[in-house]
Amino acid sequence: MSAQFFIMLLNPGIGALLAAAFCMLWLNQRDKSYVMLASAGYAMTALGFFIQDVAFQYIAAPLPGRAERILSNIGFLSAGWLLTMAVLGRFGIRPSYPVLIVASIVALVGHAWFLLVDPSVAGRVLVVNAALGAMMLMIVVKVAPVRSKHLTDRLLMGVAALAAANYILRPVVILWLTGGIGSSNDFQHSLYWTTVQFTQPLISVAFALTLMVAIAIDLIDQLRHEARADKLSGLLNRGGFEAAADALLKRHKPGHNLPVCLIIADLDHFKQINDTFGHSVGDAVIGLFGRHVAAMTSEEMIAGRIGGEEFAVLLPGHEIQAARLFAESLRACPWDYWSGMLPGGLAPSVSIGVAGGWPGVDLYSLMNNADEALYDAKRAGRDQVRLFGVKPPPVASVTAALSRIRVKS
Repeated sequence: MSAQFFIMLLNPGIGALLAAAFCMLWLNQRDKSYVMLASAGYAMTALGFFIQDVAFQYIAAPLPGRAERILSNIGFLSAGWLLTMAVLGRFGIRPSYPVLIVASIVALVGHAWFLLVDPSVAGRVLVVNAALGAMMLMIVVKVAPVRSKHLTDRLLMGVAALAAANYILRPVVILWLTGGIGSSNDFQHSLYWTTVQFTQPLISVAFALTLMVAIAIDLIDQLRHEARADKLSGLLNRGGFEAAADALLKRHKPGHNLPVCLIIADLDHFKQINDTFGHSVGDAVIGLFGRHVAAMTSEEMIAGRIGGEEFAVLLPGHEIQAARLFAESLRACPWDYWSGMLPGGLAPSVSIGVAGGWPGVDLYSLMNNADEALYDAKRAGRDQVRLFGVKPPPVASVTAALSRIRVKS
């Protein structure tokens, strides 16, 4: 076997290895369908190059009319489809299927025309490469408006742009420099095909490595989120809440002149609920109150479940009285709305403590103060809001304030 034979095995081999690598990734992350699309795309790339360079060059005789050329280019176009869908799937973007369909049909019809009706190697090269370039340009156009979270997202778009230039500009430049390719028999030894053997592995590996790094970053982000999330309430767990709250307080530096408040809410008689109705009902109460907290908090607030039945919300830019009104809205949880999900006769209530501070205050101090206010609410009979260091307002004034909020909303 000649050295040329092993060179021709380069692209099929790289495509097969990358297909196997993405398949292994997908077996461990089956929720990411775009990973399997990438595996299938590289498998089709390997198949296209194997048909083009190996199967009918060294193993079997060429098909009548060199029909194997059509088969190999179907493989290349299928690979373009799949890889385009894989990259866009990474961003949750739907491809423009009409563009893919039209580009593929034009490429196949044009390829067949220049193979069977008006033989032209250059014509076949240009129509297929134009279709593949259009697919790569689709990635660039659709991904560009996306707000990238990581450098790999921008690199992925850059590799797609490089691939588009490779498919569209490289054939034009080479045909212009060489004046053409010649006959089909000279195709494998032409300058054009030599550059394909060099550029295609580089682009394939660059695409694969960038996409794999993006997948790894997604997995790290997912694990980080799971490590900081409380599945029962749907909020942050204690570690996640403290990390997010500490980060916010560090940004809330002295000189901003904006107060910050911390709310700690505790479900009343929760042990009795578990003992009387069972832990599944207790879990439902936590889940429903967590849903209520999530619905009431805005993006700048930080909410978490910091204990068994204890919740915390950090409110930046809120004075103590505004935080009290917000706490009252948390206390007014619509348990009646979820009556079908709870046993009859169960009417949960919540006690809440509120503490305020100015820029420079630390989370430890806020939590201690809010805890003290919470204990005051428990000692006063539960199902109420207490402020740290502030006497409770008359019940009538609280009711009136809440009524004004309901009227405005």
